[in-house]
Amino acid sequence: MKTERDSHAEPQDSLLLTPPGRKKRGRKWGLVSIVLLAAAGLYFYLQDDEEALVDQPLIATVTVGDIENTISSAGSLKPSIFVDVGAQVSGQLQKLHVEVGDKVEAAQLLAEIDARTQVSRVEASRAALAALEAQVSSRRASLDLSRANAQRQERLMAANATSQQDFDTATANLASAGANVTQLERQIQQSRSTLNSEETQLEFTRIYAPIAGTVVSIEMNEGRTLNANQQAPTILRVADLSTMTVQTEISEADIGSMKTGMDIYFTTLSGGSRRWMGTLRQVLPTPVIENNVVLYTGLFDVDNADGALLPEMTAQVFFITSAARDVLTVPMGALTFAAAPLPEGGLPSVAGAPAGTPVNAEAAAAAMRQAFQSGQRPPPGANGGRRGRPGAAPGEMPARRVASVRVIGADGIEQERSVVIGISSRVSAEVISGLTEGEQVVAGILQAAAEPQGNNNNQNMGIPRGMMPGGFR
Repeated sequence: MKTERDSHAEPQDSLLLTPPGRKKRGRKWGLVSIVLLAAAGLYFYLQDDEEALVDQPLIATVTVGDIENTISSAGSLKPSIFVDVGAQVSGQLQKLHVEVGDKVEAAQLLAEIDARTQVSRVEASRAALAALEAQVSSRRASLDLSRANAQRQERLMAANATSQQDFDTATANLASAGANVTQLERQIQQSRSTLNSEETQLEFTRIYAPIAGTVVSIEMNEGRTLNANQQAPTILRVADLSTMTVQTEISEADIGSMKTGMDIYFTTLSGGSRRWMGTLRQVLPTPVIENNVVLYTGLFDVDNADGALLPEMTAQVFFITSAARDVLTVPMGALTFAAAPLPEGGLPSVAGAPAGTPVNAEAAAAAMRQAFQSGQRPPPGANGGRRGRPGAAPGEMPARRVASVRVIGADGIEQERSVVIGISSRVSAEVISGLTEGEQVVAGILQAAAEPQGNNNNQNMGIPRGMMPGGFR
């Protein structure tokens, strides 16, 4: 029989019976498996990391579009023509015939003032005039009598049949009667003038619209007493809203770029993406100083036939300093410019070549200088370009520059090419020649994703991918 001790020792005996060669082969295969798994993991990790570190070119297409450079400012809308309608006579405002928003015609009745005082004055003036006119017949009859007596005394004096005293008395009476008639006529003229003034004051109690327009505000209500002795109180305002004036604030730094007649557009908070166009009419010479900032007021008019613009609306104004419409455009990131911009002129070696022909930058620059000095200027649209420059003054030619781009051909190979650039903004530039619509250019580099922080080696630890030694990758 086996004792309990022997039964516990049996497994140890069985292990001691395992062949030594088999035990070594098992360990070897385990180590090989671990090495292979580690190598595979390292391979895939390095492959993913290498792919993540590969930068890709940013491809852009040459398209037809618009380019414009603007200066922005804030402004407000005012009616171009408005009239503050006031009262010229004192009295109680008896009746208002309009409300805010009503459209009125010229000479339309707007309001009435209590006219009892004015009516009484007119009646008194008319009565006084009638009394003076009634005295005219009596005074003229006296004048006729005095004239007859004077003539009779003149005949008697010729016949030596009257005294000198009677003759002198008749002559004096004739002169007095004539003076009385003249005095009465002047009094009648004065009374008529007074009556006209009183009738005018009576007419002022009925207030009419001075212009056709819209009632934009009412300052007085019915029943209020108006005192017009010192100044005319404003009752309401009538404005012509068919044309609006934009008053915009221009900073001192931008005032040098402002020119009368330059193109402007603006938007409103309620207008969405709609643009209203106009031209700068005037810049007021007197500035407004706010918080030590010098601001000048610019004015321009805009048509408001549809009534979409209302007084005091806020306007975001954009002054177009330069622009090109319907032209070939290329992103600014695709361009490498020459040392200095060159003036626009006839370009025999550039303008004469078909669009898309590679241009040597130095030769193009020399040709541009020579053509500009000789006064040659190509017609708008040369080189196949479609250009419009509302921001340039008549006779003013914007500067042209030579730049180089990397063009991707149909075979996918990059090619260095020189182009002539016109107006440019921060985003894109106008292509005068050297490219055609639809061509693809390299507009930059899409940087690879940054390495995980735990995988950075000691040499590049803490250095961003785009700033590694040797330049951008």
